[in-house]
Amino acid sequence: MARLDIPPTRSNLLRIKEELQFAREGYEILDRKREVLTTELIRLAHDAEALQREVWDRLGKAYHALEDARLTMGQEHIEWAALAVNKTVEVEVKNRGVMGVPVPTVEAHGESAEMPYSLGDTMATLDGASATFQEVMGHVPALAELMTSVWRLARELRRTQRRVNALEHIFIPNYEDTVAFIEGALEEREREEAFRVKRLKDQQTASEIGPSTREYEQPYRDIAGGKSPVYRDIEGQPNRSEFG
Repeated sequence: MARLDIPPTRSNLLRIKEELQFAREGYEILDRKREVLTTELIRLAHDAEALQREVWDRLGKAYHALEDARLTMGQEHIEWAALAVNKTVEVEVKNRGVMGVPVPTVEAHGESAEMPYSLGDTMATLDGASATFQEVMGHVPALAELMTSVWRLARELRRTQRRVNALEHIFIPNYEDTVAFIEGALEEREREEAFRVKRLKDQQTASEIGPSTREYEQPYRDIAGGKSPVYRDIEGQPNRSEFG
């Protein structure tokens, strides 16, 4: 793994250790967040899939009933009957948090009229289509809530997964390699310093003792006798040398 390109100093070592501890704590928090998001996403996705299947089934029946009404009444009468609907359903959207992710809560208020059009110009097939569409509309807010929640949780889970992978495989290994490099460099520097100090002490001790020497008697000349100089070594035996 690649390490950070910084000088191996003690201040940098302390700073990198603090950042490494912070990265490890962040990894633990994000890992727990990932687990919670995964659990919640699986639950909501299962409910959303079941509800979507039911809504699509009911919606298919509603469009089939509307097609029957169009064949029996004609397209123009269907459009005139649709203009009689003047009531709408109010929808209120609130947000709740799931690990910091805003998840919507959709609530529908009010109901449409049971029979908004005249019975004189319509047929039973239109009544069946209208009732089927009302059943479908009752499930749409819950489906919208579940689908929106699933998409938001999936997007946040993907983002959290990228952060966890970056911390686990890039940032934390890089910081660990950097800490190991700085500690090794500082230990090597301390060993070199200790060796240098020991060597200086040995040199000072050797200079205080001094080199080993051999004592000799100074030569003398017997002036009175006119003899040649005599040298004596430390054993006391004379050594004469006569010159010319």
